[in-house]
Amino acid sequence: MSMTRREFVAGVALGALGGTASGATAASQIALKQSMRAAKLPIIICAGNGFATIADGYRLLADGADTLEAALRVVRGPEDDPNDDSVGLGGLPNEEGVVELDASCMHGPSRRAGAVGGVHNIKNVSLLAREVMLHTGHVMLVGEGAERFALARGFKREDLLTEDSRKVWLLWKEAHSDWWGPGLADPGWKERLHSGNAAQYYQRLQAAAQDLGIEPSRRTAAIHKVLFPPTGTIHCSALNAHGEMSGCTTTSGLAWKIPGRLGDSPIIGAGCYTDQDIGSAGATGSGEENIKVAGAHTIVENMRKGMSPFDAGMDALKRIVRNYGGDMQRLKFLDMTYYVLRKDGAYAGVSLWTGYEPGRPHTIAVHDGTARLEKTVSLYEGASQEWPPIVAPPKSTL
Repeated sequence: MSMTRREFVAGVALGALGGTASGATAASQIALKQSMRAAKLPIIICAGNGFATIADGYRLLADGADTLEAALRVVRGPEDDPNDDSVGLGGLPNEEGVVELDASCMHGPSRRAGAVGGVHNIKNVSLLAREVMLHTGHVMLVGEGAERFALARGFKREDLLTEDSRKVWLLWKEAHSDWWGPGLADPGWKERLHSGNAAQYYQRLQAAAQDLGIEPSRRTAAIHKVLFPPTGTIHCSALNAHGEMSGCTTTSGLAWKIPGRLGDSPIIGAGCYTDQDIGSAGATGSGEENIKVAGAHTIVENMRKGMSPFDAGMDALKRIVRNYGGDMQRLKFLDMTYYVLRKDGAYAGVSLWTGYEPGRPHTIAVHDGTARLEKTVSLYEGASQEWPPIVAPPKSTL
């Protein structure tokens, strides 16, 4: 594959910004960028955790269904799955043990949007966001008002906290963790650094997990979620053969969050944005950081100015880096993945870091007639570290 001088220079610049990336690695990233294009329409892209249901959405799209209906079909899979603790039923709860869900959607052809935040007891908040769009004069409903609206529209109230998620929450309580700060943006952020004997801390959590009845095969994963609270989310964008587009994002938010916390997922322009004239984008990762750069809107506006999906996403990531002055001591605790789809079918998946841990890369799911998972192209090589940090003992300790 040939490479233009402009692409080579861009690759070198990317390598310099990443710090650890070599010239060869930058070149390989450019090659991946060039290959990340859909050969034909229709096409659906989504976060990797939507791979199991992306084919269902694609079939709807190929059969002539509305683009938003197809995207919603993809994200409803994880919402309905009690074993997926990133969204919907079985989502990891807030610090009080309550599952609190957020979602947003945008319908390109009609240029409408809907969103809900801080919703309890309603499983499919992606569908509820669409109801807000279709049946109110508002764009966003939150909290008790959103739940009452859901009941009026025929949604069923149900307990979303599964037994597995409840036990992991209780384990988190045992760890005496909290989200009361300071955060990474605070000058006193280093106060959150854990000290002491990490191995003893892990052993205490192992004993607590056993007492709570967490199965031995699940204990390592449960402890990891306690120490490194996940930000489970799924975004999906759909584009049909007529050039019509829609997008949606749904989440249970940051695990163990302060009740009432909203991340980027329900924020139109941050976790989800679709412009029928240009393209669609969404995000998973550090919600607070994405809100501050209006990530999805920034990406679409970048494409409006002529940037490729890849360059548009990378620019949004660099804005997050700018907000921390390039301070790698703090940036290593952040992560962000953008899923970008242009109106002509060109797409990209970009991330701040390669993955959450070695062997677990960030991925984008794609279906344009062939379903596949692709690794994202990262600004920095390596695994991000979850916040708040703790020194991990050897794996043999777990």
